[in-house]
Amino acid sequence: MPRMKKWFSILLVLAGLLLGTAAKAQNQDGEFAVFSSITRYLSQGDVNSLSSWFAENMDVTVISSTRSCSKKQAREILRSFFSANTPRSFEVTHRASESNKKYLIGQLNAGGELFQVTIYATAPNGETYKIQQLNISRQTAVY
Repeated sequence: MPRMKKWFSILLVLAGLLLGTAAKAQNQDGEFAVFSSITRYLSQGDVNSLSSWFAENMDVTVISSTRSCSKKQAREILRSFFSANTPRSFEVTHRASESNKKYLIGQLNAGGELFQVTIYATAPNGETYKIQQLNISRQTAVY
């Protein structure tokens, strides 16, 4: 009987640790909830929905071409990219934040190639987050 109590106690401690880890993950996702829609739109190649997150003026880099452009121009640049590179999936590899700024790095599988996507979004004066910079570059092999 004492042995059973010991195992039960161990199971309770493990359950508590697991629940604590899950709660931290939920809090972390909550902090980065702004990216949940953005990542979904990237994986679908949904430029119209994605562009609703664009700032009125932003920097866009696609492969090796960088432009400071309007929201409308950025939409057309991405539309062109996605028409040539049909998205299959998008996976977040890194997220970071500081006051009113969020960063995301992810891997986009599109058109049979892998691309690294970096997004920088800000929320000036606590407003809605808007993408200020979007960078899409070809993924290079790592050996």
